[in-house]
Amino acid sequence: MNRIKQTLLLFVMTLFTLPAMAQEQAKEKEAINAKEVVIEHIKDSYEWHITDIGDKPLVIHLPVIVKSSTGFHVFCSSAFEHHPDANGYRQGPHNLAIATKGDNAGKIVELMPDGTEVKPFDISITKTVAVMFINVILLLACILGAARWYKHRKASDQAPKGFVGFIEMLVMYVVDEIIKPGVGKGYEKYCPYLLTCFFFIFTCNVMGLMPFPPGGGNVTGNIAVTFFLALCTFIIVQFSGNKHYWKDIFWPDVPTWLKAPIPIIPVIEFVGIFTKPFALMIRLFANMMAGHAIAIAITCIIFLVVGKVIAVQLSMSVLSVIMSIFMMCLECLVCFIQAMVFTMLSAVFIGLARVQPEHE
Repeated sequence: MNRIKQTLLLFVMTLFTLPAMAQEQAKEKEAINAKEVVIEHIKDSYEWHITDIGDKPLVIHLPVIVKSSTGFHVFCSSAFEHHPDANGYRQGPHNLAIATKGDNAGKIVELMPDGTEVKPFDISITKTVAVMFINVILLLACILGAARWYKHRKASDQAPKGFVGFIEMLVMYVVDEIIKPGVGKGYEKYCPYLLTCFFFIFTCNVMGLMPFPPGGGNVTGNIAVTFFLALCTFIIVQFSGNKHYWKDIFWPDVPTWLKAPIPIIPVIEFVGIFTKPFALMIRLFANMMAGHAIAIAITCIIFLVVGKVIAVQLSMSVLSVIMSIFMMCLECLVCFIQAMVFTMLSAVFIGLARVQPEHE
């Protein structure tokens, strides 16, 4: 009971101190731009900004690997200037710079002698890539650690408990409730891919909720990541398609005038081949990016009301904290739902490509 009282007291004290802290920061800095703050947190970057200690940012600099007109260059992102010049470039070595405005904002460009900018071949380890590597290592450690438990045990042994039991529960749930009903007969050979999709997306989503390293990366809110996942599903679906699947696309069982001489239905079905993975890509990307953006925007409310009367500051701070807690709880649920939905739809698409005609 005393701990509950102490927690409530600490919560109330925090609510009272947040407006004062925001007002003190506002005296030293210009008014906060909520749009820039949100975009800064959800976009990719060549360094991993953790926090500010006084006027000095605490940043993890990442490797830069680019191929420009003068060849391959490998160096640390700390070689770039922290502040942009008058033209909006953070100058770096080898005539390279990070653009802060224009079509290539946030990207490395090569500044040519005539003043134009050219995008080099860029395979740098950005924040999203670094976080993804960490998530993969963590996922492998969890899955292989749980698998090691079964190495010297028999199926008749007592069921595992604790973390291994939790992993087994998730695996059995995904296989029995998502993969098996979606794919149908012969689902076993698709389990490795679909289970990998589920656990990778779930791990990235959960780690993205952490506001500090090794989490904090918006991996599944990056459209390049969701594009690759959707592309993998697209390839597997097409290679899994049987003759009935392709017949239903190019010569479906509809009235002849709908497929010849003008192939209306075949064209619609052919376009559907690409719209399905496109929907997978956009659904995961949009939901995760929107969740991060809303959570950060709600936090910015505290700083946006600086300068108002204390009653407004306090009430909006309370509202911001309550809504932030609610959003974090909702995001925890969304992390699981989005991983489940992507896996379920992938399983359904694979199952539809392998369906047999009714008379068979």
